[in-house]
Amino acid sequence: MRTARDIAVVAFAQSDHRRTSDELSEVEMLLPVLHEVLDRTGLRAGDIGFTCSGSSDYLAGRAFSFTMALDGVGAWPPISESHVEMDGAWALYEAWTKLLTGDADTALVYSYGKSSPGSVRDVLTRQLDPYYLAPLWPDSVALAALQAQALIDAGETDEAELASVATRSRASATANSHAQLRGPVPQGDYLVRPLRTGDCPPIGDGAAAVILAAGDRARELCERPAWIRGIDHRIEPHALGVRDLTDSPSTRLAAERAGAFERPVDTAELHAPFTSQEIVLRKALRLDEGVRVNPSGGALAANPIMAAGLLRIGEAAARVHRGESDRALAHATSGPCLQQNLVAVLEGDAR
Repeated sequence: MRTARDIAVVAFAQSDHRRTSDELSEVEMLLPVLHEVLDRTGLRAGDIGFTCSGSSDYLAGRAFSFTMALDGVGAWPPISESHVEMDGAWALYEAWTKLLTGDADTALVYSYGKSSPGSVRDVLTRQLDPYYLAPLWPDSVALAALQAQALIDAGETDEAELASVATRSRASATANSHAQLRGPVPQGDYLVRPLRTGDCPPIGDGAAAVILAAGDRARELCERPAWIRGIDHRIEPHALGVRDLTDSPSTRLAAERAGAFERPVDTAELHAPFTSQEIVLRKALRLDEGVRVNPSGGALAANPIMAAGLLRIGEAAARVHRGESDRALAHATSGPCLQQNLVAVLEGDAR
């Protein structure tokens, strides 16, 4: 999937992800991240051609909460700005599209979420079909447990393999100073059978930001840009009853459209908040044992709602920047049981 304009991630920054951040507002949590990502390129806020953010008013508990976050960016003099009520990965998709048009050469993308103030398991039920599913209040963990049990019943995994996914992810997170959970974490008791506490993501607060740049501007701002060679997103049917929860056709189609199957990738950052979802994604994305999956620890180590998908793109890009990856895949999801899926393929210049 080639485009008329080469666009790259040239900088990435994130907060320290914490169980609670009661003493900080969204703006106070976001501001250091924005300063850091701009400092990495030497740009000032006024140099950015387009700004796009991702967040959710449901988490903040007030309408148009994203307008307050603009205080951290600086909206005066007037800027070209947009917002998506989605994970920041979809904000990045909008910014990428904007740069493709040639209307801007640089873009700032950021997202944030504070899950700690309320019950995120209950808040996420508002994503469900409002007539049949939402009135039953099946929470996000219960729905993920249905998916995990379907995988076990189909013979595609077992509880021991799920535990090994959690162990590997949190062991990888020991090298990630921003992660919320690192090192040995007990699997714990069943939360909703067959998922134990260790199979589920931590609840926490955090923020992330990236800068995109086009063509020669990207090379001026970054020694080794992470070029977005392809990006696509697809959606499953809203009704869970008409889906095969052991597979993810939308992820496979998005990966195909993004060019992920044209050549092997060496790294994959998967937005899999539950261990069972990594099993589904590995199959859909055709990832073999030679691919390093979630070297950052993934969403099992830190899962700030509305920022975890952008984190996957940022972590994959950072590995390209550091020369630790030549061709990386990043995945983001939204909705119950991997309902919506975005896949991006990032490459560094040949060494």
